[in-house]
Amino acid sequence: MSAIGIIATIGPVSAQAGILVALRAAGMTVARLNGSHNNMEWHRQTIELLRTAVPDVPILLDIPGRKIRTIQLAHEPNFKAGETIILTTDTSHDGSLKVPVNFDGLHEQLRSGVRLYADDGTLSFIVTHIEGRDIHVRATGDGTLRSRKGINVPEVVLGRELVTDHDRNMVRFAKDNGVDYVGISFVESALHVEAIRDLIGGITPRIVAKVENQGGLDHLDDVIGAADVIMIDRGDLSVETDVDQVSLLQKLIIGVGRTYGKPVIVATELLHTMIDNPYPTKAEIGDITNAVIDGASLLMLSGETAIGRYPIEAVARLKSISLVAQGHITGNGLKDQPSNEIARAIRSLATTLPVNKIVVLSRSGYAAGLVAAALVEQPIIAAHSDQLVARSLNLVPGVQGVHVPRLGWQDSSSIETLNELRQRAILADDDVVLVVSANLGDDRQYLNSFQTFRVGTIGHDVENGERWLATA
Repeated sequence: MSAIGIIATIGPVSAQAGILVALRAAGMTVARLNGSHNNMEWHRQTIELLRTAVPDVPILLDIPGRKIRTIQLAHEPNFKAGETIILTTDTSHDGSLKVPVNFDGLHEQLRSGVRLYADDGTLSFIVTHIEGRDIHVRATGDGTLRSRKGINVPEVVLGRELVTDHDRNMVRFAKDNGVDYVGISFVESALHVEAIRDLIGGITPRIVAKVENQGGLDHLDDVIGAADVIMIDRGDLSVETDVDQVSLLQKLIIGVGRTYGKPVIVATELLHTMIDNPYPTKAEIGDITNAVIDGASLLMLSGETAIGRYPIEAVARLKSISLVAQGHITGNGLKDQPSNEIARAIRSLATTLPVNKIVVLSRSGYAAGLVAAALVEQPIIAAHSDQLVARSLNLVPGVQGVHVPRLGWQDSSSIETLNELRQRAILADDDVVLVVSANLGDDRQYLNSFQTFRVGTIGHDVENGERWLATA
């Protein structure tokens, strides 16, 4: 069974070539950049650094989207329980007297008595009154309100536009700089996903939809069906819904993601104590173990690798815990949905036929996720004619994306692709390969074919195996 994918957020402590190479060796399979921090020039330089140091690693750029945050502050106010803080939509302030936020209309949406949360729910406030653009709030506990921290208002539907001007600029930046995935915050509908896809105008960057609030849960099937990958942001989700329910919601979202054959990322505080300490808590180990057994495809580190003291150790620990947990996963949890009928068929063929590798041919790359969802033991090689798409497929656990420039969709494509993979020493003559082809038919369904080949017999007029057809 393939190893769980590990996403490491790159920040000040890890944006160095030597550290990136070490993170890759420790188990990092995806590099994340948080668009809420640093400027575009920093992100551009870091993308160049990643492409040089770890060129095969896909890059995920998290776009802030509709998330409300404090802006960069010259002064980060400390406060005690019961004290008053003034939030403002006037961004000329620096935090010394008033703390500015990035949503221009926030003061118009709130009223006295509404509860606000900040920094993934670790800080909470109650609105006392509003004067012009100023929102006076009373702190319910001690703390510090820092720069670029999220602000949540679960009691109020804020009605922000689906795609902001900043989103448009960042999607354009992602395309121009060859980013493989963009993460979209507070996705509540397939319409939101499709609006971003229209901006992208192609297969890449692929879309990671972040499920963070009740709206996303209410339209979970639509969101997962429309997105390429799902992320469970447990920080915002715990504030926007109910912190006591987050583990159960995590199981729900992972289950629906597996139903659709989509990779699911579990994020937020997996190894939070390793920001400052070399070892995790037993509770963190249990949390990671349960996420893996539930069926998470990837696990994500944030501050642990961006600003933490032990970034390499955190990735290595996450990998070791997840590998132990994987020993307790079975393939019996696949849901009774059409896409997973295909996944079960792939698993059946992979376990009953003497194949040692699986090669996937797919226009969109969706089939690679289906094969990975089948929890097969064999290595999965996903070929694509577009180099960016091929690299993006490395995000899917167990999948090696390979660029095959001349890949076509004729009946001979399987043999031609296998020959090229053999010439590049990706396949050997004694390999017995299951080839999974997926192509969108005239009826908008995927036409899936499965074939077996013994690589060494290709081109020698020898019967190469069987062929099956199915639709999804």
